[in-house]
Amino acid sequence: MALAGRGLGNVWPNPAVGCVLVRDGLIVGRGWTQPGGRPHGEAQALAQAGTAATGATAFVTLEPCAHHGQTPPCAQALIEAGVTRVVIAAPDPDPRVDGRGADMLSKAGIAVAGPEQTVRREAVELNAGFLSRITKRRPLVTLKLATTLDGRIATAQGESQWITGAGARARGHMLRAQHDGILVGIETALADDPELTCRLPGLLDRSPVRIVLDSRLRLAADSRLARAAGTHPLWLITGPENGHAELENLGAVIMPAKLGGDGRVELSSALEALADRGLTRLLVEGGSAVATSFLAAGLVDRLAWFRAGGIMGGDGLPVFGALGLAALADMSCFARQGIEVLGDDVLESYVHRG
Repeated sequence: MALAGRGLGNVWPNPAVGCVLVRDGLIVGRGWTQPGGRPHGEAQALAQAGTAATGATAFVTLEPCAHHGQTPPCAQALIEAGVTRVVIAAPDPDPRVDGRGADMLSKAGIAVAGPEQTVRREAVELNAGFLSRITKRRPLVTLKLATTLDGRIATAQGESQWITGAGARARGHMLRAQHDGILVGIETALADDPELTCRLPGLLDRSPVRIVLDSRLRLAADSRLARAAGTHPLWLITGPENGHAELENLGAVIMPAKLGGDGRVELSSALEALADRGLTRLLVEGGSAVATSFLAAGLVDRLAWFRAGGIMGGDGLPVFGALGLAALADMSCFARQGIEVLGDDVLESYVHRG
């Protein structure tokens, strides 16, 4: 699981897979999915093990693939290496796999086993983004929030930098490194002129695809987002009839999507377009309007809520706008998964109960 986690945010459109080969009680090979999605974890582990893979047990976090793509099937590679047993943590629902990998191994005389249910849940959680893209046709959405104790994101005058401290901001950059894409709305892009890159030492190459919901293509060509489009991918989701030659010449990708009755990008259409391009994990860092829109649409799978130790009061800008709820039963409910202490701040992690 730890090996597989190294690939999060760096292997899309493929899943992040870890593989360990064990023979006679010793680890003879380890591997994880490499940047860009290949080589796969099994191939890496087999290459490291060499002839020691013969007679070994392979522990794999996801069912080995059974189809020919840009690389041969991992199930076939395990067979040819002479492994005698494969323990698979979670099945792969991709129609090209979906039991075929395990079946291929079994027909070759290799014992195939699954772990206890707890381990399976961990494996499913690890690749929740990939599984979402396959089964829901949209990436897993993590909404990142940074607020005061009373849920405010800016003063009445709009001042918001910095609510949280350096430790929390560094942890936020780690979240960026672990996601395929990061999304904001055009109002945030215009007001803050952000870079939306990962700026942690040693992880500068792990910046996600920068995505802006920009229904009327208002992003300026001299913005920091646009100026860096040649080195850090920039995707602008806009109305179906829009185009912007200057932004495209800078390297920005213009992605048409459906617009709702309010003239804004329809979020379900945007997420489907992102999934079609291979994104599996999306970090939403927009302001109050974007956060409220995703929550109201029922499209938030995870919450990463940074809370600072200050209180701003009722005249501060709330993290969410009106949701129009009439009853408690209509609330979006999340289960808390953990709390990290980051100096005077905390990061609370939640998973949607649905």
